[in-house]
Amino acid sequence: MSKNITIAVAGGISAYKTATLTSLLVQDGYNVRVAMSQSAQKFIGPATFQALTSQSVVTDLYDEQFPLGSHIELARDSDILCVAPATANFLAKAANGNADDLLSTLYLCFTGPVLVAPAMNVEMWNHKATARNVQQLDSDGVQFIGPESGWLSCRTKGVGRMSDPDKIAAVVKKTLGS
Repeated sequence: MSKNITIAVAGGISAYKTATLTSLLVQDGYNVRVAMSQSAQKFIGPATFQALTSQSVVTDLYDEQFPLGSHIELARDSDILCVAPATANFLAKAANGNADDLLSTLYLCFTGPVLVAPAMNVEMWNHKATARNVQQLDSDGVQFIGPESGWLSCRTKGVGRMSDPDKIAAVVKKTLGS
């Protein structure tokens, strides 16, 4: 029986890595659905994920193909939710229970294991507000994968780089018991 994974793509340059993550999971036989924030679509197009998954990509909270709401139906049909990249904005919304877009409402509807792969500027990662949000999410049972230290798109080195797709895929598979 195939496991169902929803990958939520928040807006960050490392969204391009999420395409590789998606491909790895599909190649391993998982049923992968992708939900994208509006900001994510500025970095990578839904057509990429549609081609990789052979499924429509959810980009709207009010998508007509989901009569109960895209966030509700994706949450009910998934065994795991993986947010990659998880931006500072997503972490703040999730930690505070805000539900004003597709990804934040999906997160609040989902009752299974949640994995997040943070990616952001080093100053954002080191900010006290982000640390509070990470601590809250950790106490809520969210599992963090990274971030790693390395070259960032802002032309600096430091912590904030999204973990490699292979590492994220390994944690997803382990969490699913595969």
